[in-house]
Amino acid sequence: MNAVPEYRPTLPEGRFQLLVDAVTDYAIYMLDPTGIVVSWNLGAQRFKGYVESEVVGQHFSRFYTEEDRATNLPQCALDTAARDGKFEAEGWRVRKDGTRFWAHVVIDPIRDSRGNLLGFAKITRDLTERKKVQEALKESEERFRLLVQGVTDYAIYMLDPEGHVTNWNAGAQRIKGYAESEIVGRHFSQFYTEHDRATGLPRRALETAAREGKFEAEGWRVRKDGTHFWASVVIDPIRNDQGTLIGFAKVTRDITERRQTQEALEETQAALFQAQKMEAVGQLTGGVAHDFNNLLTVIVNNLDLLMRNARDPRDIKLIESAQSAAERGAKLTHQLLAFSRRQPLQPASHNPNTLIEGFESILRRACGELIRLQISLASKIRWVSVDAPQFESALLNLVVNARDAMPDGGSLKIMTGNVLVKEQNPISSTLQPGQYASISVQDTGVGMTPDIVSRVFEPFFTTKELGKGTGLGLSQVYGFVTQSGGSIKIDSTPGQGTKVTMLLPAQENGEEVIEDDAEATHPIRDSAGTVLIVEDEPTVREVASDIFDSLGYDVVTATDASEAIRILDGNPSIDVLFSDVIMPNGMNGVELSRKAREMRPDLKILLASGYPVSALPSQGLSTGVSFISKPYRWTELAEKLRVLRTGA
Repeated sequence: MNAVPEYRPTLPEGRFQLLVDAVTDYAIYMLDPTGIVVSWNLGAQRFKGYVESEVVGQHFSRFYTEEDRATNLPQCALDTAARDGKFEAEGWRVRKDGTRFWAHVVIDPIRDSRGNLLGFAKITRDLTERKKVQEALKESEERFRLLVQGVTDYAIYMLDPEGHVTNWNAGAQRIKGYAESEIVGRHFSQFYTEHDRATGLPRRALETAAREGKFEAEGWRVRKDGTHFWASVVIDPIRNDQGTLIGFAKVTRDITERRQTQEALEETQAALFQAQKMEAVGQLTGGVAHDFNNLLTVIVNNLDLLMRNARDPRDIKLIESAQSAAERGAKLTHQLLAFSRRQPLQPASHNPNTLIEGFESILRRACGELIRLQISLASKIRWVSVDAPQFESALLNLVVNARDAMPDGGSLKIMTGNVLVKEQNPISSTLQPGQYASISVQDTGVGMTPDIVSRVFEPFFTTKELGKGTGLGLSQVYGFVTQSGGSIKIDSTPGQGTKVTMLLPAQENGEEVIEDDAEATHPIRDSAGTVLIVEDEPTVREVASDIFDSLGYDVVTATDASEAIRILDGNPSIDVLFSDVIMPNGMNGVELSRKAREMRPDLKILLASGYPVSALPSQGLSTGVSFISKPYRWTELAEKLRVLRTGA
């Protein structure tokens, strides 16, 4: 039998052994062809715990776990190295004390110059610490994956650098409607609206994230079923250790409900601001109308007195012209009082459809030939309590405004319906919850911008040419509706038209109230008495004195309530108290009437004001106290006095 040639390393044997023994981070040792250990270095002793004398001559399989030995892994490793020129793997190995460590193993076959297998060189490295780090990282990544997958309120997913979806969590599926198998590999731009895709928003979002380190925005996104939701979106770039962009992390949250709540709050705040503004303008307007009525009272009564004594036709013509101007002034104050919700209303139960049908012929004439009028009335409309003439006037104002918005013709539609106003309704935040009747006037005219819509109810604001509008039409409508307990709303789009909707409180049981015939006029009785006139305006006081004097009364005057009380206390002959309502020095006419009634229970009391009776201070008029609106004329005053004295 031929002897096996001796294996000689490249380095001299002594120097090679010194090199191997000096290595302590690696176990370097040799096996014979059957796997018996034939050499052992200090690194092997440190890793495995055996000294050279304990392990040389032993089979290397003792370093393997029982599980690996059961599967014959040691022999398979040698066979692989011999066949393939190398065996390399990682796995658990066993130390002398029985503890385990994670090892990286390389086995190389050693052959002579003729290719005969002489044995194996085995290098083992202890990677236990690295294995622990890897296991911890893997565990952390798994926990993170489970965390991301468990989040359902946020869509959390990743994109590749081009924007294709690479993973998908449960929140993304819930919010967007796609299962993972349906969306992975597809481009994320499909979540955007057509408009956003057309403007290149998805591409710009990724570019911004890559350039600036983050993209954050809100906008409409599209679900699988085509519905839209309002999304809060954050996109972060993901880079490797070298700074190379490897993808994007995308987080999306559905905040549709929050947006709707915010919009509702903004609408409510805007409605409150508008209501406060209109209230302030209404108070100012009502005050102006009151003062103007005082002036008109002086003017119209002086004109009436002049007319009674006028003989020259030229004087009569001038007086009539002045009277006509005063009547126009009175109409103007009536419109102002309507806006300020201080016009005297006479509400009664009415069916809105019946009112509209009875007024239809006038509405059609108001539309003109170029406008096609359509009337669409609900079959079962709820009844309302309104002043019928004021309702008709408001409707006519809306129709005329709609007609003027369509100079070249168009379509105008009047509609009625029933509306249920619920609590916390931002669109109708000024209304009490309940049932309402809606009356809408819709046109196909020029429309209005939002800034104009916000001002159309203000007195004297008009978009019409100079001389073609007073700016009081819609103000009067606003005053009528709000004074009737309702609300008015305008929806308008430039170039498309306008829709104005009046909401009036509905009655549970609407029954027509049959009103008595108008009272017949009766002449004032011949006998008069003594009147105490209480008026702080000297000119108005003088006119009132002249009227009462012409009616046969003895006149006593006072400038305020305190003076009037002193006169009443010292003059028992006074049988009529005629007082203005708004007076200086603390006590108004209503309070004076109560005090006077306490002092003189049989005293006849008549109050006058530029404000209507519905706007009187405190709790309104006491029983038996009459009221007349300014500007009054002597004929109206005479009739009030007749009723006051006769009770008929």
